[in-house]
Parts: sequence; structure tokens; C-alpha cells
Amino acid sequence: MGMIGKTRQPSAKFVEVYDAEAGRARGTLGPPPLAGKFRHSRRNPSPELASWIEHYWVVSWDLRGLPPYAAETLPHPNFQVIFEKGRSAVSGVFTGKFSRTLEGKSHVFGVKFAPGAFRPFLREPASSFTDRTVPLKRVFGKDIAGLEKILTGPEKEDRMIAAANAFFGARIPANDEAVVRAGELVRLILRQSEIKTVDDLELRTGIGKRTLQRIFNEYIGVSPKWVIRRYRLHELIERFKSGKKMEWSDLALELGYFDQAHLINDFRSMVGYSPVRYQKAGDVNTVVAPDRKMRSFKDAQSGHDVARQLRRKNDA
Repeated sequence: MGMIGKTRQPSAKFVEVYDAEAGRARGTLGPPPLAGKFRHSRRNPSPELASWIEHYWVVSWDLRGLPPYAAETLPHPNFQVIFEKGRSAVSGVFTGKFSRTLEGKSHVFGVKFAPGAFRPFLREPASSFTDRTVPLKRVFGKDIAGLEKILTGPEKEDRMIAAANAFFGARIPANDEAVVRAGELVRLILRQSEIKTVDDLELRTGIGKRTLQRIFNEYIGVSPKWVIRRYRLHELIERFKSGKKMEWSDLALELGYFDQAHLINDFRSMVGYSPVRYQKAGDVNTVVAPDRKMRSFKDAQSGHDVARQLRRKNDA
């Protein structure tokens, strides 16, 4: 009689490296990968770029011989310049859930601009690029090709960062008080949890609602209401990851929701399933299905129509 034994499943190796100022990633969704090698680094730009670029990020993976992995995030109110073989682009703020299928072996180098800081590179309001990606050359011209070659190639990470610093350092825009003010408003929402509504932001800053809407439309690309809502969802996800027991009703009020049902509906509308199901997804043996029908898409470009519909509903 033959021996019967358990087959050991391959385990995933995930390495996260970050500079202190960049901090750890927030807004990541989905269950952890079952297998493969992953690395996520978040590195500071040079000091002269610090007011324009929040940080650089590099995600690399090796899934050769393994099934693809669906990486999901709830994006931040920032423009991103993304370098990847065959997929490089400038991305405006993506209002829905971002989903990307990782397969094979590759890497992505990203430049996360500070809120509002990408507006000087554009010829039109930031909101014109919401839920859109455009080719790098459309914004930076043909000179970007040399940097793209370095950042999508086999160079060491420090060499990539040095090249990015040199390229963007030579293109620092002139100081613009409006850009600074827009960024300060977003950071105020992030840092002061007491700001739960646009009314709160108006009272805290003395800036009227219509003016706030114009500033965010012109420089950020989304409404102040969206930013407040997104940051509280990020905080909710961080609470889930902490593993601490939570009282749903108390948490809902703390994060600025009317009640527990409001929190659950808000989370479901963005993620596709309830917070309880999301917590179950932390168990690598659990496969979580959406609570309702939602169109799945391989990357942001094919999901723009879904995100636009959500944005219209949420900003109404």
C-alpha cells in the first residue's frame, strides 16, 4: 500500500521596505497571495523634490509557474506617473477600486505626486484626468523615453531613483501658492480626523464650499467630499488589519458615518463586498465573492466607465 501524505503548499514571500517619511502603504485590499515572491518599496525623492513628489514606489513580483494574483487598492487623491514595460502612463486620480492582475515576473516603478502638485504639468484642470490614463509623452514629451528605459529595465533600485530625481529635478515647476493651498487642504483632511464632512472643512479653513469645490476640481481632480470619504475608508481598512476587536456602531460614529449601516454600504459600494466579508478575506483559505454584480477588469484603463458612474453617484 502506498504512503499517503500531505502536499506542502508553496508559501508567499513578501518584503516591504520604506523610508520613514514615506511610511507603510495604506489602502491595500484583498487577501494575501498564497505563493510567489513580492517586494514593495517606498522611497523618498531628493530634498528639492519633496514638496512635489510624495515618494517613489517599486512593486516587483515573481509568479513564474504560479497562478496570477489580483492586487487591489483604494487609490489616494494623487496623480501617479507609472513606468512598466508596455504599460507606462500618467494616471489621474482613480475614484473606484483599482484592480490589477500580476503574472509572470516583472516590476513597476511609480512616482506618487503630492496632492495638487501635478497641476502645473497639465494644460487643463486636474479633473479632466480623473479615471483616465494618458501616455507619458503627452505630458513630458519625447525626453521621457530615456527615463522610461531605465525604470523599466534591470537597473538597481538606487540607480532608478537617481535617474528619476535627475529627470524630475530638472523640471521643477515655479512656485504656485494655489498649488500649495490645494495640497494643504488635502493634508488637513488626512491629519485631522475631526473633519468628517465638507461643512467641517469649511469651518476649519474659513473657505466657502463653492471655493473648495473649485480648488479641488482644478488641482486635485476629485471633490473634497470624495477625499474625506476615501481617507476614512483607508482608516477603516487599517483598523481591520490591526486585528483588534471592534464595536461597529462606535467605529461608524468615530469615522463620521450616520450609523453602522451607512458604514457598511459605503464600504460595499467601493470594495464590492461587506466589511465582514473583507475580514474573512484575511484568511488565505477563504475566497471572497462580491456581494453584488460588479464588473471586474484587469487594470484601471478597462474600468474607467465603472469608476465614473460611482464618482457621479458619490459626488451628487
